[in-house]
Amino acid sequence: MGNAEFVDQLLENINNLHELGRQRAFELGNPFYAKYKGDGEFYRKELPTGEQFLVKIEVVMDDNDMPLEIKDTYSKQIGR
Repeated sequence: MGNAEFVDQLLENINNLHELGRQRAFELGNPFYAKYKGDGEFYRKELPTGEQFLVKIEVVMDDNDMPLEIKDTYSKQIGR
């Protein structure tokens, strides 16, 4: 199988991309943030322990528009 065919296969199932980001965030010991349809204006914050919260987020950027930090404001716990 050539590289182009391999990339095409990966892109066919692009719906699992968030799972890779979630897994990597947990490997680094960081929370995972995601926007889900039913959560309205809030983001869902999931900790490596499985706890889930609804939060508002602010992304702090540097002078080159690179993210430095995510500040979240707790709304309510929704899981665990």
